[in-house]
Amino acid sequence: MKNNMLSTLCLIGLSLVSCNDDKTAMPYTPESDGVPAYELADIWTAYDAFNKVYLDPRTNVYKNQSSDAAAINRWNGAAAIWCQPMYVDMAMNATNLARKTGDAERERKYTDLSRRIIDGNIDLYVNFDFDNCDETYGWFIYDDIQWWTITMARAYQNLGDERYRTYAEKSFARVWYGSPRVGDTGSYADPDKGLGGGMFWQWQPLRNPEANEANHGKMSCINFPTVIAAMLLYNTVPADRGSDPNPEKWTNKYGDFVRPAYESKQRYLEMAKEIYEWAAANLGDMSTGKIFDNRHGETIGDGSLIYNQGTFIGASALLYLATGEQRYLDNAVAGAEYSINEMSTPYYLLPWAHDTNNPYSQGSLEQGIYPAIWIQYMDILVNECGQEQFRKFIERNIGYGWANRDKSRDIADGESWTSTIEGAEIGSYAASSIPSMMLLFPSSGK
Repeated sequence: MKNNMLSTLCLIGLSLVSCNDDKTAMPYTPESDGVPAYELADIWTAYDAFNKVYLDPRTNVYKNQSSDAAAINRWNGAAAIWCQPMYVDMAMNATNLARKTGDAERERKYTDLSRRIIDGNIDLYVNFDFDNCDETYGWFIYDDIQWWTITMARAYQNLGDERYRTYAEKSFARVWYGSPRVGDTGSYADPDKGLGGGMFWQWQPLRNPEANEANHGKMSCINFPTVIAAMLLYNTVPADRGSDPNPEKWTNKYGDFVRPAYESKQRYLEMAKEIYEWAAANLGDMSTGKIFDNRHGETIGDGSLIYNQGTFIGASALLYLATGEQRYLDNAVAGAEYSINEMSTPYYLLPWAHDTNNPYSQGSLEQGIYPAIWIQYMDILVNECGQEQFRKFIERNIGYGWANRDKSRDIADGESWTSTIEGAEIGSYAASSIPSMMLLFPSSGK
């Protein structure tokens, strides 16, 4: 599969034309010949430029597009609620890179930035009251909450503030078990209740929701993030801590419900394994590493998206690191290979999975965040699981993306194989891709 793609690349010759003196993406070679280099100084330039263009210093929340004057709320300038945690991840990754490179001043700067972004989002989004489904400032879909679970667990690991783990456990519980105030039945599709296993994507309608049924949507974007969230919590909670002895209880027209505020370490691992097994069997092809977008009963949404590949890689890698079971690592590697060999053609560069006919509609715009999610989990696969064979592909993406940036602002859109037009409207989502990759994969010194 890989050799066929590379041969095709060499035959086509990739007739790309870049503007001015920018770098044209060339066919891949195993030695990555011709890939533009980048250095540590470029990483700081790229990340600081991203913050200059997109971070609202008054709210400490990121803006939707480069032309937005402020990030006020989801209808007025603020980037999507589910994408804000990826920007927190970037700040924490910058902190870690500064620490690794011995840059104490930047370490302090980005630690403070991480905390300010988290606090800004808490202030904007109803103080992280996950039972509040206000459509302007609240929570209205399961995966939006779970992305924050992941980042809050990471924030506890990186910043050591107990509040962050508390938020992570509360948000995880809200997703899994449902809400007494909203009245939904929870994301967990309990097979003992005839719901078939896995995680539901949403509750509908937003107010006075109906109970989810077995054939309702179970998307990859909630299932694999749930595994990641459970594994990060497994990695952070004390080994001797039990589950919540006084769980919240309520009754509504759908039955009796119990919601512990937190689980034991072992329980988080059990939850992760259960959802992983269902999702791997029902939302992916383990023989190829391809992950499907969704499933409704027996109907599979066949499309593959880079962020779903990323969370599958992350879920697999985290389970491998915790258990040592080879099949998890094999699955992660297959997911990465599919991302690269099947989804990154013809340029051997990560796709921006937007609607080419309407790239700046909001739904399309948000898809620019997908490579930033993918790289967060490739970091685990390469740098923690030792799968070095993927490093050159990642460096190729960074090299071309950075060379083809808008040099007046030092930001790039999501299409690394072409030049970013100077002054063009760019969403914070696509612009996050290159600095996200740089922060996790500093230059190898080519």
